[in-house]
Amino acid sequence: MESPERLALMMGLDIPDFDRIGYYGADYGTMKPYHRIGSLLFLSGHVAQIGTEITHKGRLGQNLTTEQGYLAARQTGLNVLGGIRQAVGSLERVKSIVRTLNFVVCAPDFEDVHKVSSGLSDLLVEVFGPERGLGGRATIGVMALAGGVCFETWATVELTADCP
Repeated sequence: MESPERLALMMGLDIPDFDRIGYYGADYGTMKPYHRIGSLLFLSGHVAQIGTEITHKGRLGQNLTTEQGYLAARQTGLNVLGGIRQAVGSLERVKSIVRTLNFVVCAPDFEDVHKVSSGLSDLLVEVFGPERGLGGRATIGVMALAGGVCFETWATVELTADCP
């Protein structure tokens, strides 16, 4: 099995360093970036943002396509990887992705929210492999998210037994 850190490097992924640049979630209100209980890591909300710039604003089925939503979810996935590194130092410490809860801002008649969330799920599988990277998932269509983002996720991650 290939190392997730090595795969991310080989894929040329631009994973943010939240220890250096800070977790952007604090811009959205009072929260901490993650909470750990034993071997479970709970990540606060992550969105499609690079630094202070939201990469995909709008509403799926109105002014954003399913493909643009997929890319927003994939960008969100890069931020999830950065959140994992911030919390435990390395992607090597991930035993599995337990689940993600995804929110897609969409028009009332937009029914492809699941296709949008696949941008996140596909990235996690590419980095961690299907056994470790594919967890449970739920996707909910919503009317609005903070800052005009079109996609947000919460993630729960199981850590390896040797994770300090």
